[in-house]
Amino acid sequence: MHGRVQGVFFRDSARREASGQGVSGWVRNTPEGTVEAVFEGEREAVERLVGFAQEGPPAARVERVEVFEEELEGLAGFETR
Repeated sequence: MHGRVQGVFFRDSARREASGQGVSGWVRNTPEGTVEAVFEGEREAVERLVGFAQEGPPAARVERVEVFEEELEGLAGFETR
């Protein structure tokens, strides 16, 4: 996620959204000022999380989200890194 996405509770909000949707994975801040996340779960739930990422929490200003499909890692739970 690009834009004003750090320092606005983006990671914690994503963790709560993912837990509520039954999605596994992780979310972290990057040194470049973006937020990176991995979502695994039912396709519809993951799509809802991607939709959340495009908006973010109220204080965020998301300018761009890049989505890549990758091989499943078999993650359990959701963590903030």
